[in-house]
Amino acid sequence: MRHEQNPGYVHGYDAAEQARLHDQATTLEALLHHDSHFPDGGTVLEAGSGVGAQTIPLLRRNPGVALTCLDIAPSSLAAAQERIRAAGLPLPVFRQGDLRALPFGDAAFDHAFVCFVLEHLPDPGAALAELRRVVRPGGSLTVIEGDHGSVLFHPEDPRARAAIACQVALQRAAGGDPEIGRRLVPLLRRADFSDIRVSPRLVHADGSRPALAEGFVRRTFAAMVAGIRDEALRAGLAEPAAFDAGIAALHRTAEPDGCFCYTFFKATARVPVG
Repeated sequence: MRHEQNPGYVHGYDAAEQARLHDQATTLEALLHHDSHFPDGGTVLEAGSGVGAQTIPLLRRNPGVALTCLDIAPSSLAAAQERIRAAGLPLPVFRQGDLRALPFGDAAFDHAFVCFVLEHLPDPGAALAELRRVVRPGGSLTVIEGDHGSVLFHPEDPRARAAIACQVALQRAAGGDPEIGRRLVPLLRRADFSDIRVSPRLVHADGSRPALAEGFVRRTFAAMVAGIRDEALRAGLAEPAAFDAGIAALHRTAEPDGCFCYTFFKATARVPVG
């Protein structure tokens, strides 16, 4: 079920989705966050922090910053607080609020970070404009997004492609863009950021990387697609047997003789000075 405060988030807010998000963050931490470093003493806003899946690696790698986490859903902020405490990390400041109308003054932060959020917004440019407003001149923005159009796998299977297409269709119908990764540069340019750099982060899971096949293919990507099964059936996008066969085909790519590739895009940019 979609959350009443964020109907564009098609994955839901149940315990299984929370676990999937944390599995994803743990599996991809080195790939996505080996360079997620901010200067000690700086103030950092994590916008759309959700259940804290990305907050934990940020805190681990940046113990010297003052982190503020903002999310629209109070239940997600509560779940994040519980997870961060369980990880033995210091709690950041938590604020409930809308990314499209941030409850902060101009130039309130040295840096901002947003991950897997813009893809769910009908107007990501407006969100980027708000982030630009609350970051000081010379400060930075880091954005990480995926791109469902980048999926490659073996064995190729049209049923798996059809199941992924259900996810894409539902997200687009909700106003999001599951292929936003390729658009980060033009979006940031239109929001008047400077020094824009994008780094593709390829996930490549095959028989030589069984942990990645388990952590990303089975427990992250296939689990994400499986999570929209009921909504896809209600929307008439698939029949039960065909959808289930597509999920099984995705799991098949995680076998020792299979292969699965997906590309994330990590962008950094700065707020111009003057």
